[in-house]
Amino acid sequence: MTEVGVIHGRFQVLHHDHMAYLMAGRARCRHLVVGITNPDPLLTREDDADPHRGAPRANPLTYYERCVMIRAAMVEAGVHPMDFTIVPFPINLPELYSHYLPMDAVFYLTIYDDWGRRKLELFQSLGLRTEVLWDRGPESKGLSATDIRRRMASGEPWESMVPASVAVLLNAWRIPDRLRRAAFRDPC
Repeated sequence: MTEVGVIHGRFQVLHHDHMAYLMAGRARCRHLVVGITNPDPLLTREDDADPHRGAPRANPLTYYERCVMIRAAMVEAGVHPMDFTIVPFPINLPELYSHYLPMDAVFYLTIYDDWGRRKLELFQSLGLRTEVLWDRGPESKGLSATDIRRRMASGEPWESMVPASVAVLLNAWRIPDRLRRAAFRDPC
């Protein structure tokens, strides 16, 4: 078992498939560092491999909200709070990684598309130890946070797609209302 592992994602919003990914990383190390990508607009860049990931519409939750949401879901899943740490992960700014991440850890990732392959190449070019948890086609991806956000904005059921603690937080923070207001303002 590895001492420290790093796993990452935007988690906009955290759903059951994200939890399967997080728990797969947790099973491989004693301490899991969860890196939240696109932590704020200043540390977010577009990437040709997946240009929509940096758009404000794709990043409605704040770093703080995602941090609280991940912590609640991990504890709900039975992970002791001392066994994981949540940090910002400016994924498109590799020159900043050492300021946020333990560079001697194993970096876990999954691959479904060009974006996953791009991240693997980037991590390996930096000399980071990597482990691909799974490599599957896009048709196997499962739940989509984009779809969940769309459901929230349109008033469709979504709560069953996320851990119970996440549903409670998103409703308490009135995230469906935030997404409806944003969709109303969006001219597209």
